[in-house]
Amino acid sequence: MGCCVAEIRSIAYYLPERLLNNAELVGHFPHWTEEKIVRKLGIETRPIAHETETAADMAVLAAENLLDNGSCEHEEIDFVLLCTQSPDYFLPTSACIIHERLGLPKACGALDFNLGCSGYIYGLSLAKGLVETGAAKKVLFLTSETYSRYINPDDRSARPLFGDGAAATLVAATEPTEKTVQEEPIGPFVFGTDGSGADLLIVPAGGHRMLPTEETAVEQPDGKGSVRSLNQLKMHGPGIFSFAVDRVPPLVEDLLQKSGKTRSDIGCYVFHQANKYMLNRLQELCNLRDANFFNDIMHRGNTVSSSIPIAMVDAWQSGVLRPGEWAMLVGFGVGLSWGATLVKVPEGFVACVPEPVA
Repeated sequence: MGCCVAEIRSIAYYLPERLLNNAELVGHFPHWTEEKIVRKLGIETRPIAHETETAADMAVLAAENLLDNGSCEHEEIDFVLLCTQSPDYFLPTSACIIHERLGLPKACGALDFNLGCSGYIYGLSLAKGLVETGAAKKVLFLTSETYSRYINPDDRSARPLFGDGAAATLVAATEPTEKTVQEEPIGPFVFGTDGSGADLLIVPAGGHRMLPTEETAVEQPDGKGSVRSLNQLKMHGPGIFSFAVDRVPPLVEDLLQKSGKTRSDIGCYVFHQANKYMLNRLQELCNLRDANFFNDIMHRGNTVSSSIPIAMVDAWQSGVLRPGEWAMLVGFGVGLSWGATLVKVPEGFVACVPEPVA
């Protein structure tokens, strides 16, 4: 172990004011009902970024919510990590732009990494590594996505699921104690990847493998009631569901075995907020029916890499996530990629909730 131990000091989030509600969806897909959407997905409203609002814009607002709470000064941040799959530019790195907009010190590292629904777990491992190797003392870890930009309005499989949002997490160094040496506040980690499922959730055109052209922008029906172009998000829902129910239960078991803990040692379980049906199924398959298994999707939708930290703040506010208790965080999705870790929220933790959006 390095010179310090890493812990999560604070989490804040930002959600766009604009909401996509079920009544609007039913108006677009008249064979649906609002009740059916809630019953199947567990979602009533989804925050949607304004046309001029980018992932970097939202990340800045989430970061400002965190920095305004007094848990950290701007000049104390010495590394910025941004997880996004909707960057402002191919280059430069959005984290560098965010660094300048926040007025952070020049002696501060900044980088993006491209990952989706497991991105929060991967980012925590990166932040922990920076802190515990002595490379940084306070890491501002940001997640931000505008998946709505990738979705065709006539895509009945993806449009009801996804919401836009951003979260900011302060991962900071603390002096090791005998207790934290034995049980570090972040970790252990378990990861997994299956690139053979990359096409289950993909935007086919736009990068250098398939450059965007007039042809890739042509919208086509998929034969299943949805319409999209190659420039837009394509999701194979049944394949993603099968992947999750296949990979997540052994992931939970592997983390429990690696940490030496039992289910009853965990105070709260926060999984990636995919949809109600999938969460209910995973809760059952992971033998967590009697656990504090947090569901936060009703007014958020699937906010991709931000879903776990947003849910952690809401779980804290509702009293489900408590200081001194272990929380299991589990992410899974696009890639295909999955990961899980344990965190113990310290005394003095600050959770910042913006003005209600619903």
